[in-house]
This record gives sequence, structure tokens and C-alpha cells, in this order.
Amino acid sequence: MAQNIYDREDFFAGYSQLGRSVEGLDGAAEWPALRAMLPDVSGLRVVDLGCGFGWFCRWARAHGAAQVLGLDLSEKMLARARAAGPDTGIDYETADLDQLSLPEASFDLVYSSLALHYVEDVRRLFGTVHQALSPGGHFVFSTEHPIFMAPTNPGWSIDAAGRKTWPVDQYLVEGPRSTDWLANGVVKHHRTIGTTLNALIRSGFTIDQVEEFRPTDAQIAAKPELAEELERPMFLLVSARR
Repeated sequence: MAQNIYDREDFFAGYSQLGRSVEGLDGAAEWPALRAMLPDVSGLRVVDLGCGFGWFCRWARAHGAAQVLGLDLSEKMLARARAAGPDTGIDYETADLDQLSLPEASFDLVYSSLALHYVEDVRRLFGTVHQALSPGGHFVFSTEHPIFMAPTNPGWSIDAAGRKTWPVDQYLVEGPRSTDWLANGVVKHHRTIGTTLNALIRSGFTIDQVEEFRPTDAQIAAKPELAEELERPMFLLVSARR
């Protein structure tokens, strides 16, 4: 079973203060790039893996999705999603992505935002997603970029030219890594880009697009702190089709 860090009081309190938790999709710098990778959701059957507060579920319904299923391991996250308002077109259910099963050909779009780095066996999950999609169905997801996750020392240093440098520690050594983010002992699973993309291909997917997220100049002008994201990629965005 996956680590349910989001139901810890200290973690959930900290997570609830983040911009993406308060402002929703508009508070996520990578959302415009991820949104551009999505198909037209009108009339689609959609499942959100790791739906959190339900921001994407509500967005999909507002943009015409026929039915949306939001899955999350955290009861606290699901309670917040349900409290945002009833919608007969959205269902929220508890699910562990490490043990997930979905009915065959039951969805047209599988979406996931920043949840897959908590999954130990991503090959198994990709197989589950592939068989759950209708022919031609889309799988669009974001995950922490493995270069961002790789440092065991999250700090940066200054090189001789006055530039920030980020330590990439044992990038090719895959497996669980424990980090202190909002709470101590948060476990994430480090995989190379090659491992993630090859797992998609071996599960039968055709990869449409891969983006290593870079904030736009306009985003940096509005939020100067995003300039730090030019130093190393923080998010990996992928669009694939069955």
C-alpha cells in the first residue's frame, strides 16, 4: 500500500497553504502547459488519478466532460473535494494507485497531476490505465521531474561564474527516496525519464508529447520566484494515447 502522507495532520496543514491548494489550477504554474496537452474533454469519460481537492475534476465537468471519477488515497483530500459542492457528474472514491484496478475500456481520458512519483510500480499502473482506456483514448499526466527529485541534498550552491548549481545525486540509481517536504519522511519513487517513457511504450501507449516544464517569461514577470525553475526542470509532462 502506498504511503498516505496527505492524511497526516502536519503534512495536510502545510499542503493546504500552497498556492495550488488555495488558487486551484490557476495556482499551478505548469497548468497552462499541461492543459495544452489535453484533448477536448466535451463528452468524455474522465478519471483523475490522485485527484486531491478535485480541482481538475470540476474543470473537466465545467468543460463538458460527460462523467468524471476522482480517485485519491487521502480521505482528507476527498473530503475537501466533496465539500467544494455536489455535482451529479462527478464521483469521488478512495483508491491506492499501487493496487488500482479499473474496468476495461471505461474511460476516454485518464489524467494525473503530481501523483505518479508516489507510485512504486509504475509499469503495473500504466498497464491498468492502458486497458481502462477506450481505443484512441488519452493519458495525460505530470510528475516530479527525476532531476528535481534526484538530489538527496535539496540545497543549491554558487559556481565560479555566480550561477546556481543543483546537485544531481545518483540519478541512475532508481527506487524509493525519503525527503522532508512539508513533513519529515515523505517517500517518493525515483525513476529516470527513460524508465517512465519505456514503461509507457511497453504498456502499449503511443507517446504524443513530452515536456520538461519551463515557466514562460510572462509567468516569471508575474511571479519572479519562478525564475528559479530555469535552473533545473521541476515537472515532467507527458501525453500518450492508447
